[in-house]
Formats: sequence, structure tokens, C-alpha cells
Amino acid sequence: MSDMSAAWWAPRADVARVNAGHEREETREGHTAFIAVAAFSFILLLSPQNWLPVLKPLRVAFLAAGIGIGSVLWEKWTQRKPLGLTREMLICFALPAWAFLTLPLSYWPGGSVVTLTDLYIKAVIVFWLLPAAITTKRRLMQLAVVLMLCTIPLAGTGVKNFLGGQFITETDVARIQGFESGLSANPNDLALMVNLLIPPAIAVFMNAKRSAVRLAAAAIVCIDVVCVVVTFSRAGFLALAAVCAVYFMKTVRRSGPDRKWAFAMAALVLAALPFLPASYIDRIATVKSVNSDITGSSQIRWRDTVAAAQYVMIHPIIGAGIGMDALALNEVRGMEWKKVHNVYFQYAVDLGLPGIGLFLLLMFGSYRAASKSRKRLAHLPQHRDLFLMCEALEISLLVFALSGPFYPVAYNFYFYYMAGLALAARSITDSVLGTVHA
Repeated sequence: MSDMSAAWWAPRADVARVNAGHEREETREGHTAFIAVAAFSFILLLSPQNWLPVLKPLRVAFLAAGIGIGSVLWEKWTQRKPLGLTREMLICFALPAWAFLTLPLSYWPGGSVVTLTDLYIKAVIVFWLLPAAITTKRRLMQLAVVLMLCTIPLAGTGVKNFLGGQFITETDVARIQGFESGLSANPNDLALMVNLLIPPAIAVFMNAKRSAVRLAAAAIVCIDVVCVVVTFSRAGFLALAAVCAVYFMKTVRRSGPDRKWAFAMAALVLAALPFLPASYIDRIATVKSVNSDITGSSQIRWRDTVAAAQYVMIHPIIGAGIGMDALALNEVRGMEWKKVHNVYFQYAVDLGLPGIGLFLLLMFGSYRAASKSRKRLAHLPQHRDLFLMCEALEISLLVFALSGPFYPVAYNFYFYYMAGLALAARSITDSVLGTVHA
């Protein structure tokens, strides 16, 4: 029996003090790891070392992640706690293990080693670190606020570049410059990053108790949406449309204020349509017809996708080696040294059917973690904040799944960060419901 059960006879004030004591104890445990993860998230999204060169020698991202990892491992060792390796984590670890086993057969083993060690392993470690450090509902909500605030410079820079005419001049369609960071450096990546963070920002907005906080969150979401539009990213448009559609369908079926927000959002979207630039509408229209794209990028990407499919048919088990899809496509469609703009075909070309199979299992497992947690919390109004965050992470993972066919970001942080948060939300849900039903 828990202390709470043992003190069932105590006055309500005493029970409240017991709960407060548990909360303080829970807050102290893992506090260093959480601060490190929050700092790493800030550094990952905004790359402050690019603005403050004095930070570059310090390797601040590596330092923050290292502190977080060390803190988690130290606490688990001293308290004799298991590492908490879930089914999804084992699948995730199997992916780089398979990539390592295929290194000798890679088109360029040295290049595959660089992709594996300089990028992919880091994303996998962050995937493990997030649920290990984000262990309470409060921390999940606080990190969501951090992520929402990080979109202000991301989206603000995009809007500023559009209004200031800072475009990428080498393309036929005016495209804004991205944010100077590894995850948002070009307009397409900026659109993807902002789209992934819009659902958690919406959850913060819907969870807000004070009008000032709700108004600020609403303003940030609006700036995020405008940023996605001015990137002129077709994949960004499809993902944003999916966010709006899924949120509308989910919230309109709920009673209370959620339904009002659903209709308000729909009215706002309809009111904003006449203000879209004509050139934006023309660009989005090319989604229906590949050949209508005057830039030629749609035609090139479709050709590369077909070439990737042909390569996988010829090499179904052992692929070209992690990060070697450009070399493999050179063999099929000529020497152009371009990656396939498709997450799924990147795994299939690089790691064969075993690689894409493991990734699909990981993606489905992470999505199911958020979805099942949302369903378990749906009828518990006292945990509405956690319910809304699980719903947001579920939608963010759906956004990535829909964006996958348009991006060459298989081994980057985008998916692994949101999936790690989904596993953290599931673990927190298990803990909360275990306490409720004890």
C-alpha cells in the first residue's frame, strides 16, 4: 500500500501535504537530467553557437546531452533501477545495429561510418534519453512550453525574411531563407520543424488557465502557421492541412470549450484563405500535377523515387549502406549525387527491406504509444492536460509520417525527438493511472 492509501483516514489537509511531499521528492529525482534535456532542446532547435561564436569550442549540445545521459545513468545505477528498455527502444537500437553489420558491404564504408556516428547514433541516444529524463507530467508540460517558445525565433525569422525579401535567389519560385540552424536551414526543413511543434503549442494553448498565457500561445501558433505558409513548402502545406483537419475532427466531437475552439479555428482558416498570395496557390496546385512544377523539382524527385524503387527491387536485403542512397541512385539514374527525398526509401535503399521494416515498426509503435495513452486518459478530466499533450504528440507523429515521402531526413532528429516524447508521455500515463487505480 502506498503512503496515500495508508493515510486514508487523515484529514484532507494532511493528505494534501502527503501529495505535496511526493511531488517534491519526484521533482528532485531526475531534475539535473531534465534541465539538461531542456537545454539540449533549446540548442538543437536554435543553434545559439551560430550567433555566439564563443560557444562553438564548448560544444554546448554535446555537453548538455552528456550531462543528461550521465545524470540518468548515475541515478539508475545508484538506485538500482532498470534502464527501462521498451519494445520500441529495442527496435530502435536494432536499426543502427543492422546498419553497423552492413558496413562492410556499403558503397562507401567510411561515409557510412560518418553518417552512423556523427548523426544517427545521436538521434537514437536522444530517443532513449527523452523518456528517461521526462518522467513527470509537470516536466512534459514544461518542455512543451520550451518547445513552443523556441518556435518564436524560428517562425519569426521566416516571416521576417519573407517581409524583408530575403529569398533564395537561385530558384525560379521565390523561397525564403531558413533559420540558421541544422534543423531549419532551408525553407522546407523550417516548415517541417515548425509543423512538428505546432501541435504541442496548441496543447499548451488549450491547457492554459490564464487568459494572458492563452493569448500568448494563440499568437505563437498563428505566427507558426504564417511561417509555414511563407516557406512555400508543398510538403509543409500538406502537413499543416493535416494538423488543422485532424484537430478539427477530434475537437468538434468533444463537448465544452473544445468544440467552440474547433469552429473558431475553422472560421479563422476560412477567413485567411483570401489573403494567401496567388503565387503560393499556384505552387500548391503543382501537388496535383508533377509536370506543372516550373522549377522542375517535383519531376526530379519523382524520377529519383522511381529510381530508388528500382534499386530496392534489385537489392532487397542488403542495401547500399547507411547514408549511401545518393551513390546508389547514381548507379540507377546517372551521376547527379542527389539523395532521394523520401524518408522511407532512404531506409529501403540504404538498409534494405529489414531496415525499412524496422523503421515502420518503430514509427507505428511510437504513434500507438501516444494514441493509446490519449484514449486511456479521454474520460479522466483531472488529467486533461496530459490527454491534450498525448493528442498533440500523436498528431506530430502523424505529421512526420505524412511528410516522410518529401524529405531526406531519415537519420536526423525530427522523428526521433517526437517519438521519444511519445514514449515519455506513455510512461507518465502509466504512472498516473497506476496512482489513480492504486
